[in-house]
Amino acid sequence: MLTAANERLTWILTHFEAVYLAVSGGKDSSVMVQLADRVASRLGRKFDALYIDMEAQYAHTIAHIEDLKTLPSIDRFYHVALPMALRNAVSTLQPKWICWDEDERDLWVRDMPDDAICAANCPWEWFHKGMEFEEFVKEFALWYHREKGVPIACGIAIRADESLNRFSTIAFAGRKTELCGLHWTTRIDEGVYNFYPIYDWRCEDMWGAVSQLNLKANEIYELMYKNGLSIYQQRLCQPYGDDQRNGLDQFRALEPETWNRVLNRVNGVNFGNIYCRTSALGNLRTSKPDFMSWEEYTVFLLESIGLYNRDLMLHYYHKIKKFIRWYEKTDGLDPRNIPDEADSRLESRRKAISWRRVARALEKNDFYMKRLSFAQTKSDEAKLRAFVGRWKNFLTREEAQSDKDLMRFLDRYELMEREEAHEHRAHEPQ
Repeated sequence: MLTAANERLTWILTHFEAVYLAVSGGKDSSVMVQLADRVASRLGRKFDALYIDMEAQYAHTIAHIEDLKTLPSIDRFYHVALPMALRNAVSTLQPKWICWDEDERDLWVRDMPDDAICAANCPWEWFHKGMEFEEFVKEFALWYHREKGVPIACGIAIRADESLNRFSTIAFAGRKTELCGLHWTTRIDEGVYNFYPIYDWRCEDMWGAVSQLNLKANEIYELMYKNGLSIYQQRLCQPYGDDQRNGLDQFRALEPETWNRVLNRVNGVNFGNIYCRTSALGNLRTSKPDFMSWEEYTVFLLESIGLYNRDLMLHYYHKIKKFIRWYEKTDGLDPRNIPDEADSRLESRRKAISWRRVARALEKNDFYMKRLSFAQTKSDEAKLRAFVGRWKNFLTREEAQSDKDLMRFLDRYELMEREEAHEHRAHEPQ
């Protein structure tokens, strides 16, 4: 494996005048760039590196990036900290967030690195705020090609055994154009190629190289291992991505100081601490933070419910929508002017609309939304029956005690189940 990787790096550095390697701070790209440093040193060559800083990173990852910047064969290290749009899987209603957003500077997880390419000094006219990560990567490659004026190669540290998508990137030659028939390369554009020098390595090979070659490593992996994650489970994906639950739990356990800042950075991030229960319809054990308005808190509760149970969130969303439309139709209310709070006596008598009233209904997990003046309907009953049938602990007697209508529902549901079980036994062959 090591010999093959060195041969690929040697081939690239020999055939291309301009080469840069994409670095993430993870073990794969870290090993790749250090192997390239050794090969380049032997050849008397230099190469560049590209690191896209997503702001909400482990402090250990940033420390490791600073360590990699000292590799002698790296000529230009592009430390990019621009306001890009990133996936926010912890929020149902806010699916993207923008890292390094100047408008939210007071919420940044950490200070802007001194040597970073940021909004204030961005040299690229093609960049725009909110640009997607994938779009930036492609535009950077094209710019780098124009800047160098020669064919360029970009090193990517993907391994085929990590996922089917990564395997297909390497394996299916018919779907891509290769360079000189080398299946570990892909033509991106005229004169622009990606190459994958460690594509056939396994996770064990990565750590074997770190150990045997005494390579630099991100210390966060050691903490992950001590926290119970095997080498196959360890990931450095962005904290609000699709593996958000594991990623956010790791932040809290491994870097509590970073966690506190991550917690306040993006909408919906703390759902796990608020809504982590076995039953879905018990009261939410939470209260509105002082820095949130009641409208923001309502959205936060909806998102929290949605990440635990999307169907239940949609049920509440449609109820709230109907509630607001009623006031639009009868009182001519502009939804943009819903007050955060109304007279508390009118709210308790269900005579006034406010975001506080909506939030209180969500806190109570009021399935029928009686606190918003809704009555029980046959469709609600059918929906609740479907939910209870689908999820074993959706509604427990203990948590239904405070709502007589839910208790009556459970009585009816359990009676129906007993009758169905009795009928099923009656039809079983003797």
